[in-house]
Amino acid sequence: MPEVAPIPLSRLTTLRTGAAPARLVEAASAAELVAALREVWAGGEPWFVLGGGSNLFVGDEPFDGTVIRVRTTGIEELPGSHDGTVRLRVQAGHDWDALVAETVERGYAGIEAMSGIPGTVGAAPVQNIGAYGQEIVQTLVEVELIDEASGEVSVVPASELGLGFRTSVLKQHYGSTPPRTAVILSVTLELARIGDGERPIAGEQLRSALGLDAADTVSLRWIRDHVLATRSRKGMVLDAEDPDTWSAGSFFQNAIVSEAFARTLPAACPKWPLSPELDPVRVIPLAAFDGILPPPPVERREVKVSAAWLIENAGLSRGFRFPRSRAGLSTKHTLALTNRGEATAAEIAELARFVQSRVAAEFGLVLQPEPVLVGVEL
Repeated sequence: MPEVAPIPLSRLTTLRTGAAPARLVEAASAAELVAALREVWAGGEPWFVLGGGSNLFVGDEPFDGTVIRVRTTGIEELPGSHDGTVRLRVQAGHDWDALVAETVERGYAGIEAMSGIPGTVGAAPVQNIGAYGQEIVQTLVEVELIDEASGEVSVVPASELGLGFRTSVLKQHYGSTPPRTAVILSVTLELARIGDGERPIAGEQLRSALGLDAADTVSLRWIRDHVLATRSRKGMVLDAEDPDTWSAGSFFQNAIVSEAFARTLPAACPKWPLSPELDPVRVIPLAAFDGILPPPPVERREVKVSAAWLIENAGLSRGFRFPRSRAGLSTKHTLALTNRGEATAAEIAELARFVQSRVAAEFGLVLQPEPVLVGVEL
């Protein structure tokens, strides 16, 4: 197995925390990855898989187990399900933004609005990544994965992954274990062949973010360039010279609450219903109509609310940090907790807990962390 000398995880994660693990393995091929996982699982030792390290918050104490770093790369082009489409089978360790850049270069549409998202392709379905109205669920066909329980490799259709808002059956949410413990080996996407010409943008969210009208036409390359520029202004494109990008991206999830709870929040708080409000059509046979309409069924809808708005309006401004702390909120937006330079995981966790406590005190809602926590408690 390709074991290498352990190095601090602070050098392999975008939040820049974590000591060297007891053992580090690098898998450059799918066969090496499968072999490494089977060996670790057979031994029963603690383990986790590391891709781009962009959605990981690692504690200060050394991880007493094996870290398997996925270094597999490659794009295989396959026929699409119908004319005008193409399928790409991509290895799990392939850089996500490099994949987006390649699809734009080839004139394939479907993931261009997700330009600049850090991390690897294998991690993308785990949390159903998305940006500006595009999510991977819209183009994902299937994944090849290996299950811990059986050690078997199988191809699983996207419909069986339980893909929802930044979640799937594979994601380890804070304080819980995933319904299915498995590691993705490759991902297959289906994209539209549209070439490099200009076309209208169907998504209102993307048009709004890019300042486009419904009649405006732009190319895939134009979209990618402007999405990257927009993300850069928010400190959401990795930059070794910019501490605002030394983060795990959005540290807290946008909260999903009941419609009733959402109504208790200030009207200015951005809210997005997760399902449309439908006016059901009821047909009552004339012979059965007694002149009284039954009450409409009660529909309990869920609403997504802006975590960034809650943080800012709990009194925490951009750039907030404790005195002498090396952890702080991004100076560009409050949803990112950043390492301002050699911050410990304890410093970042202290800030995260304070943010949670302020939002809970002000709005009665506990924000949940987005990244996977290893050796850290909030």
